[in-house]
Amino acid sequence: MLLICTSIYQYRMSFDKEIKRILLELPQSINEESIIEVYRYQYTNNPIYKLFADSVHRSPAVVKNAGEIPFLPIAFYKKHQIETQDGNVDFSKAISFSSSGTTSSSRSTHTVADPAFYAARSKQIFENYYGPLTDTIILAVLPSYEENPSSSLIFMMKHFIEATGHAASGFYAFNIAAIKAVLKELHTENKKIIVWGVSYALLDWAEQERESFSSVIFLETGGMKGRRKELTRSELHEQLTKGFGVTAIHSEYGMTELLSQAYSFGEGLYAFPTGLIPVLREVNDPFGRITRGSGGINIIDLANINACCFIETQDIGRISANGFEILGRIDASDIRGCNLLYV
Repeated sequence: MLLICTSIYQYRMSFDKEIKRILLELPQSINEESIIEVYRYQYTNNPIYKLFADSVHRSPAVVKNAGEIPFLPIAFYKKHQIETQDGNVDFSKAISFSSSGTTSSSRSTHTVADPAFYAARSKQIFENYYGPLTDTIILAVLPSYEENPSSSLIFMMKHFIEATGHAASGFYAFNIAAIKAVLKELHTENKKIIVWGVSYALLDWAEQERESFSSVIFLETGGMKGRRKELTRSELHEQLTKGFGVTAIHSEYGMTELLSQAYSFGEGLYAFPTGLIPVLREVNDPFGRITRGSGGINIIDLANINACCFIETQDIGRISANGFEILGRIDASDIRGCNLLYV
């Protein structure tokens, strides 16, 4: 198995580019040594991450395996500029994305140094699971990029919509009548049709009337996030499947602070692409690891090489014999997420 490098200094002039190349071209080569090398690189070149790692006594002198790597609490993105800069990373084309918090003070900010890589990585993941975007039509139940350019989800959607090359693909905001009219026109299309939207908006639609869209994929992006009463994912999907006349609801798991996404094709079980690794921790012990059962979710996202690849989220997950589930939020964590795009 190919290692990324034997020494952090061997690729110092282009370490981040090497990571990006491997993720896009040779993801199967990623192994534990690769992950540790990325940790050492970010410890050396990310001052906020270094301060945090030192504060919890997890310097490279201590970390001998991937299980000992410290995960930066996601709240750090609210107060700090999280950047990994070795002196050679080009931030001249950077875009800053903000989470959909309830107030400006509760919003996280992620400066993405390489938007083109983010677009390529997201497209790679999507097409790995759903096939070519050129064979897909996407109807986004979301505001347009012009209305919300600081949303990483909407940036990704804009890229996907353009890549489909189909006139019907687009942002439909929350104009359900327009979406229904387009779906009626598309019933003879020999393409995969995806209605992609925030859960709250999809639920509003599903509750209006019972319809049958058996040939359409409905893909939701998360919970209610304060817009209405929270539902478990199984409750949400039960209502959506009944309202839309489909057998399963798909889901996308992503966040402003990361660059990669996981997808669920039903039953609440998520597939994580190579380079995006969920790790469960004890809720009250950030270094306690869980291999079965439920706990807080830590994420290793190697695509986040210009920020931080090791994030302690405020989400709860469960590992079972059937796969990985996203259960919800840890109590008292902030109300945040893509559903706050829907007003």
